[in-house]
Amino acid sequence: MKIIPALLLLCCLFAACDAPNGEREVAKAQLNSAPAPGQFRGELTDYWHQGKAEINVYDLQQVRYGEVHPGTVSLIFVTEDFLTDKQVKNDNYTNPNSTPILKTNQLRRFTTGIYDYSQMTSVFTPTDLAKQPHTLKVTTSVQDWCGQTFTQFNHDGGGGWDVELRSYFEKEGDVETSAPADFIEDEIMNRIRAGWKELPVGDKKVIPASGYLVMMHKPFAAASATLTLGAYAGAKFSGEDLRSYKIEYPALNREVEFVFDAAAPHVIRGWTETYPSRGKTLTTVATLQKQAMEPYWSQNSLADGPKRKALGL
Repeated sequence: MKIIPALLLLCCLFAACDAPNGEREVAKAQLNSAPAPGQFRGELTDYWHQGKAEINVYDLQQVRYGEVHPGTVSLIFVTEDFLTDKQVKNDNYTNPNSTPILKTNQLRRFTTGIYDYSQMTSVFTPTDLAKQPHTLKVTTSVQDWCGQTFTQFNHDGGGGWDVELRSYFEKEGDVETSAPADFIEDEIMNRIRAGWKELPVGDKKVIPASGYLVMMHKPFAAASATLTLGAYAGAKFSGEDLRSYKIEYPALNREVEFVFDAAAPHVIRGWTETYPSRGKTLTTVATLQKQAMEPYWSQNSLADGPKRKALGL
């Protein structure tokens, strides 16, 4: 990988927010001259082209404030057409810069004492990986009774991410910067579903999950990590011929493991996330409870309400 000048490694958003526009453009140009390390290939089966979305509901045990809180994760996978220049959904089909994508919408809801949390992450990963071998966009918003935060990563077409942050908190505020387009944890689920055999392994630079970075008020920068792929050997998740994809971040004292079916369509049975919280090392666990293929966008009437109960919502 090409060595990025020290100035460009200042990916901590808080330090970069005051950079003059000219310096940011120079930094972006230098980033674009570097290879995009997040590139790798996969596959997508006909399962994803039924005109429906896959809805998954997980039981959640979420680490926050030194305790583990109960909650629910709704994880929706769907294919759609996406504009590569504007990086938004193709609604009108008048723009030729379009590519098919696999989209993840992850909604995580849990309570902490008297008040509640809601976190949503959306990931837009091209399915024509020969032409578009890099996730194009990731957005995350977090809402709780204290305030809300929004962050967005846009792949710039070269070797960089354009990153923006809008935060309720004074030390973060409004930030826009550029960062090297390292592999990003948020895209792992899409990559698993598109063919897990091409997941990167070994020692890499990885940008941790944006929801974790937002809630822990961590810099939006890649960290050194070790990635391993193999047979699942644990007891938390059940299924036949399960695989495990694990990321260990030594400097963050954080470990994440995704467990999924080896066979297509590579259903994600659950995941764990272990890290310190108020002096304790605790583990978040999400365990699959229900799954359905539905055209949810047309199921928005009162008569469709019972379908939520069937999903355990």
